[in-house]
Amino acid sequence: MNAETKKISDLTAEELYALAREREQQEAERREASRKKKLEALRKKRKEIVARQRAELAELDREIRDLGGRTPKARAAGGRRSGTAAGGTISQKLCDIVATKPEMMVSEIREQAEAAGIDTKNISQTLAYLKRQGRLASPRRGVYSAP
Repeated sequence: MNAETKKISDLTAEELYALAREREQQEAERREASRKKKLEALRKKRKEIVARQRAELAELDREIRDLGGRTPKARAAGGRRSGTAAGGTISQKLCDIVATKPEMMVSEIREQAEAAGIDTKNISQTLAYLKRQGRLASPRRGVYSAP
């Protein structure tokens, strides 16, 4: 006789525990299935909204062009920044800063870049990029100069 056909009062502690674990697992599976179903429905709804929005924007753009106006260009995927600072690109500004002295350490370049209003979060990567491009030279580690 298995645990499901016995009365609850006739079950051993191990059988009760196994039954409880089985029910917990079944409930967890039902909750997960419900969550997945809701998630799929929300994704479908989002897809429909995006498609409707694109169609409406295309209609507006067509009307603007028909009236001789220009429509804005689509933004790059991921909303990336253009990489420009006031007066030129960040790379060009860093080259200009390094060119002010025969050699500059990264800390000096960072200080001058911050004073010029340049974002210095990725300055090491930018300097390495400029070195690979041949726009900067590095006579020793952490020191840069104009080529």
